Amino acid sequence: MPVSRQELFDVLSQVGRALGSGHRLALLEHLAQKHAPVEELAGASGLSIANASQHLQHLRRAGLVTARRDGRQMVYRLTDERILRLLTLMQEVAETHIAEMERLMGRLFDDDDAGETLEPMTRAQLQRALEQGEVTLLDVRPREEYRAGHLPGALNAPVVELETMLSALPRDREIVAYCRGVYCIFSHDAARLLRERGFQVRRYQAGIMEWRAAGLPLAE
Repeated sequence: MPVSRQELFDVLSQVGRALGSGHRLALLEHLAQKHAPVEELAGASGLSIANASQHLQHLRRAGLVTARRDGRQMVYRLTDERILRLLTLMQEVAETHIAEMERLMGRLFDDDDAGETLEPMTRAQLQRALEQGEVTLLDVRPREEYRAGHLPGALNAPVVELETMLSALPRDREIVAYCRGVYCIFSHDAARLLRERGFQVRRYQAGIMEWRAAGLPLAE
């Protein structure tokens, strides 16, 4: 029996339904940092283990995540790098066409200094600065996320520990901070702290998720 176009669209809609939850998008962003068991994902997203597991099953049925057993734990990961491109494309479309996104982004980072020192650095600018050795790159995510993969040449300075690491940072060159993605506040907090302490600092306008989505390599 021939397959109809509508049948194909109905199957395709499974992906859309799986993505139709803010909690599931947050889980995918966390998995863009590292593989993780359901207990960790639940804690990171503020969900109960049972609720997180239910959301993960929706994502798994849609082919967006996969899982393997490690002892008594089920460890989840993104199915492949295309999931990252899908997430970043959703962000770009929403930020371009949904006015509420612009308003919420403004509220999320409404205490940012508008001065030149905190002007975000684009990916092209960051790549050029790294190639020319002009900046010190700081990954301000937690250490376990850094160890799972980070931008080449980045030093790990978790934002919660940054205050104790200032003496090891250069004052004679620009520092660029980055974190998980465009909605992550760690790089904003780090840049603000460093600027208050007299450092030359900017932040990467996106994060490791967008870097990976662009097909750029990570270091381990």
